[in-house]
Amino acid sequence: MKKFLIGVWVLALLGSAGWLAWEMERPYPRNARGQVVLIPPGSGAQDISQSLVERGVLAYQFPFLLRYWLGKLHGRTLKAGEYQFDRPLSPIGVYWMLARGEVYLHAVVIPEGSDRFDMARIFAAEIGMNPQQFLAATARADLVRDLDPQAPNLEGYLFPDTYLLPRGAPVRQIVGAMLARFRRVAQRKLDLSLNPPPGNLHDVVTLASLVERETPNPRERPVIAGIFARRLEKNMPLQCDPTVIYALRLIRGFSGLPTGAPSHDDLSVDSPYNTYAHAGLPPGPICSPGEASIQAALHPAAGDALYFVSNNHGGHYFASTLAAHQRNVTRYRLQLKGNTGEQALSPPQSTAAKTKNGRKVGKH
Repeated sequence: MKKFLIGVWVLALLGSAGWLAWEMERPYPRNARGQVVLIPPGSGAQDISQSLVERGVLAYQFPFLLRYWLGKLHGRTLKAGEYQFDRPLSPIGVYWMLARGEVYLHAVVIPEGSDRFDMARIFAAEIGMNPQQFLAATARADLVRDLDPQAPNLEGYLFPDTYLLPRGAPVRQIVGAMLARFRRVAQRKLDLSLNPPPGNLHDVVTLASLVERETPNPRERPVIAGIFARRLEKNMPLQCDPTVIYALRLIRGFSGLPTGAPSHDDLSVDSPYNTYAHAGLPPGPICSPGEASIQAALHPAAGDALYFVSNNHGGHYFASTLAAHQRNVTRYRLQLKGNTGEQALSPPQSTAAKTKNGRKVGKH
């Protein structure tokens, strides 16, 4: 009888071991929904395994916990973060994903023409980053002193692109990646290190940022760059509305970002970035320009145009005299009235002559 009981016990033990080995290697079929599971920092293995069972990633806690305990003997730990489970995985597969820290990476898109405030908002929405920390980190210019000794901050050098980032990524990691991307573009595609641009990189990137914000049309960018270059040569104010918007953003901060065209009163804002009140380029870039706008600033189009105004179709009318420009402004307003059934009460953003104190101001 004793031998029989021992035999039963051995068979039960072998059966349990076989079941456990099978369960540890068996992918759980419910784990194929593409869900993302957040493992908060400081979570214990028991809480993690329970959460994974509740979310349908694991069938049972014990096989996963057993693998965790074995790994702990070798000093391995589970990493916090977001994990995407888009296919069935075994408990061993889930364990290694968490032990290696194979966290889910968000594809964060920073569009061309974004400024630091836009980026802070995007990163906050996509990966939960503190926007104020990002603005504080990018307000310093020491990381680009070798490129631009005149830079007031990192604006213009945070290259617009798609970045794969985990939730909770450190701000310094994000900033470092964006600056590294700019350096690669500058050195390889634009070859600025081998062929320094006319003037200096500071002026090129600053001009490119104005061009970027003025038009989304790549074919117009060299033309508008040429207009700004000629206005600078003639000591004419640039009178670029996006610089006023950026000045207001610096003054109001992240919580009071202005939207739309600047108002009549905004054009008098006291800021060195206000190109209505101050001649020449602003102190630095007002956004991060893309490669096409940097190329336009490096190679502005020749011509005699000094003015431009929206054509209501995603482009602009160009003029070489103020009289011709004012006719284009009238045409713009008539088109706008025909499209909306209402008289335009304010000129188009960044392009039309404006009335101030009884006299015309604007791009003239």
